[in-house]
Amino acid sequence: MLARLTVATVTLIAATVVVPARAAHAQHVVGAPSFKDVLSLRSVGDVAISPDGSAVAYTVSGADWAENKYHTEIWLAHRGAKPFQLTRNGKASSSNPAWSPDGTWIAFLSSRDDHSQIWAIRTDGGEARPLTDVSSGVDGFAWSPDGKSIALTMPDSESTALQHRDKEWGTWRVESENAPRSHLWVLDVAGALATANGAKLPGDSAAAPAALRRLTRGDDYTVGSFHWSPDGSAIAFDHQPNKRVPMFTHADISVVDVATDAIRPLVTWPGADHDPIWSPDGKWIAFSTQDKDSAYYQTDEIAKVPATGGEPVLLTGAYDYNADAVAWLTSGLVFQGWHDGQRMLYRMDPDSRQITVIAAGPEQIGPMDYTRDGRFAAFAAATPTQLGEVYLTSAEPWHPERLTDMTAQVAGWPIGAERWVHWKSKDGTAVSGVLITPAHYDSTRRHPLIVEIHGGPTGIDVPTLPEQFETYVYPLSQWLAKGAVIFRPNYRGSMGYGQAFEKLNVDNLGVGDAWDVMSGVQALIDRGIAAPDSMAAMGWSEGGYISAFLTTTTTKFKAISVGAGISDWMTYYVNTDVHPFTLSYLGGTPWDQPKLYAKTSPITYIKQAKTPTLIQHDTRDPRVPPPDAFELYQGLQDQGVPTKLILYDASTHGIPTPKQRLAAMWHNWTWMAKYVWGETVQPPFPEHP
Repeated sequence: MLARLTVATVTLIAATVVVPARAAHAQHVVGAPSFKDVLSLRSVGDVAISPDGSAVAYTVSGADWAENKYHTEIWLAHRGAKPFQLTRNGKASSSNPAWSPDGTWIAFLSSRDDHSQIWAIRTDGGEARPLTDVSSGVDGFAWSPDGKSIALTMPDSESTALQHRDKEWGTWRVESENAPRSHLWVLDVAGALATANGAKLPGDSAAAPAALRRLTRGDDYTVGSFHWSPDGSAIAFDHQPNKRVPMFTHADISVVDVATDAIRPLVTWPGADHDPIWSPDGKWIAFSTQDKDSAYYQTDEIAKVPATGGEPVLLTGAYDYNADAVAWLTSGLVFQGWHDGQRMLYRMDPDSRQITVIAAGPEQIGPMDYTRDGRFAAFAAATPTQLGEVYLTSAEPWHPERLTDMTAQVAGWPIGAERWVHWKSKDGTAVSGVLITPAHYDSTRRHPLIVEIHGGPTGIDVPTLPEQFETYVYPLSQWLAKGAVIFRPNYRGSMGYGQAFEKLNVDNLGVGDAWDVMSGVQALIDRGIAAPDSMAAMGWSEGGYISAFLTTTTTKFKAISVGAGISDWMTYYVNTDVHPFTLSYLGGTPWDQPKLYAKTSPITYIKQAKTPTLIQHDTRDPRVPPPDAFELYQGLQDQGVPTKLILYDASTHGIPTPKQRLAAMWHNWTWMAKYVWGETVQPPFPEHP
């Protein structure tokens, strides 16, 4: 549902409790990394394997403190050689690397001139060249099989009439009716390269050059993902009515003939049908679907349909987990899926539907890419002892070779140990989660407990280095260094445990989730791990909602932090940009289900609240709008509960800049120091104007 963040403006709202100004700027115990050290960690992202399988282009992202933004560049790694940085531009990130079929170019996206454009750089060196210069920017792209063309999507430009309206009448919009749309174009690479040294490519103008040609048009839909046919004659693409988030449930799939622009519908099932992939022989198209129904808790399945048209056939009906297609090779369909906390890689015979495991490790396989012939693969993956790294492997046998050493960034840091823990919830449901213990954990005594609750609710927590997920707003490494243990419960609704488990909080949000969290906490107390008088809970998005529910329904915690959380489902329903989310989980509108909305809303139980609560929210969050934060804040104030509401100046459902994240981390640190450890800590900035 919900996502994770110059000091641009940080607005502080006066709280019931104020930390005395005389307090020291204490941050962490000796030996632990600083907050800024953790937020400065660089991480790998997308991977793209060379056509011959000898090299991998990948992205590396990190904080640019001077510009107060996160910056991404493309690196290149060859087997047996030290990786090197391929792109360099301090002003604009470079992302989405893609090799040309002959291996001589790497195309990528970069916003070096305000809008995202396609650039290309030779793999043997040289300067990058722009392939497009379109005023609306490019959403995504893909090389044709012969490398002579690039298909791309870009938003339609604002019409002359609308430009005139804005000039004469000011800017305004009609809710739900001004959603933008993107369409498919095809770019002649030779023509674009010839133009790159001088002339502009105004692509979306009436005088667009022959290098750029439009394939789809109109206001009936917006194009999402797309895939070239093996012979390059057609492109399969998914499309939905507009770019508003709820419209993904109406996605269908069509095919466009590249030569004639003729479009024919292919998949029109009710629900979300998306991400088409052609079979190697061009006879079939696989796609992701929610099996003729769309609910936010429903797992994605993989289906196939004849490329010429016909009735689609489900392929992964016997697989009870979310299936994410990776590639269709001559050896079968390759897909990924979470299975009991493990990110698995599978191959399926699309005829017999038999599924075999390709790999169960490294533990958490992320983005990956296969060569067209299926002989080699590259992927990014993290483990409980390593940050995300880039790997290269042959397909048969599967033998990953690590090409990067991102984990060197945390060399010498005290690393805690992670393990799975299992328990039974209040209603007997089997639940699991991750327990992180300090580097010098003493099993003979109890430890302060920090409960960090993931979002989603269809998220998942798995054993990885705390620093892998700490580049947000919770200083886990520093709390570990103070002797705390970290608990990450995979409450009902989390992915990777089967469809039935993901549906367990339907009509029971918050209530059942709290059962799972609190029964897990009690299990850690019963096992002599957690100190019951030194516990805190926190989370963002759905994790923030559950934290708000805990604030108003239990007094077990010394302190709670609510990040972008829901406090009242009716308030949320009428303000959010994803109304169908609420309908999926609560089965109707607030006027249809008033008792259920009240039962699952933290604000219903506000008169029971006693726990000191920090509330963090973005000022213009579209997913969980600020009224939910204000409602909880005022309710806690009315009850005399120590509380503080901090609004970060942003229009996202997550704190977007490194300086704001650093401030937010300090806010969590000082709040927990006061109420869990009984310490007075002053952050290194003024709390009030």
